[in-house]
Amino acid sequence: MHAANIEQNPETRIYSLIEPYDAYAEAFCAAYPGVKRQTVEEAMADDNVHAVCICSSTDTHADLIERAAKAGKAIFCEKPIDLDAARVRDCLAVVNQHQVPFLIGFNRRFDPHFSALKSALERGDLGEITSVIITSRDPAPPPAQYSKSSGGMFRDMTIHDLDMARFLVGEEPIAVTAHGSCKVDPAIGEAGDIDTSVVVLTFASGAMATIHNSRRSGYGYDQRIEVHGEKGMLQVGNITENALVSSTQHGQQLATPKYFFLERYEQAFAAEWLHFVEVLNGAKPSCSGDDGERALALADAAILSMQLARR
Repeated sequence: MHAANIEQNPETRIYSLIEPYDAYAEAFCAAYPGVKRQTVEEAMADDNVHAVCICSSTDTHADLIERAAKAGKAIFCEKPIDLDAARVRDCLAVVNQHQVPFLIGFNRRFDPHFSALKSALERGDLGEITSVIITSRDPAPPPAQYSKSSGGMFRDMTIHDLDMARFLVGEEPIAVTAHGSCKVDPAIGEAGDIDTSVVVLTFASGAMATIHNSRRSGYGYDQRIEVHGEKGMLQVGNITENALVSSTQHGQQLATPKYFFLERYEQAFAAEWLHFVEVLNGAKPSCSGDDGERALALADAAILSMQLARR
């Protein structure tokens, strides 16, 4: 997906691929003729590499970010920077030391529907925000083994919604309350994770954001936001497979939501890369390493809150 967005942009092209798995690397290079395969060392030393797109496993992010920063490359990296807050701080210190452009991949900020919501809030359409409700439910749970390496639901899944709450309200939360349980797959609980949760953020203004998460919806990728304010309410509903609504004497029927995040956020990922190109041309990143650090801090606080509530 990232490769397609890079190639479709007239200002960027894929120069090389760093990929440890031979079969995947061969298939990728066949799909994009002319792309060379490099090691990390080769890519960082190559002056023809101007920027890196890091979409590897989470445990590799911080090291690759630091190496790219030291090599003077502009950096786009999928969230999170790392699962450990101290490691994130150390990594960002290296980025700041070398003053390279850095964009963290919270793609939902770039979704056209959520962007329209944010623009309405900035115009003052609602006046003072009183509450935000974010619903995010996956169509089906990941393998239980995934929980062991992902950092858990709050760091892997909820972190997107924590960032979105900060983004929409425009303030930093001053309190986090979280509850979680395992209601979908017992194996996820046995792996030490949860699959169902509610998180409440309280902001200094008194505004509150409530985040509902589940690893199962059964009807598609459930992604909705509601913002209530002094002048009314703004909502973004699910994006469905098609816009057809059937109305008969038996009631109304409409299509189910798009099934997975690659489909639902296809436009968001494309817009995210467009913004990174703007960053390459000198624009200030709209989603910085600081945003990544703050979202992780909120995820860690949610974990602590849940643990304390269970005692």
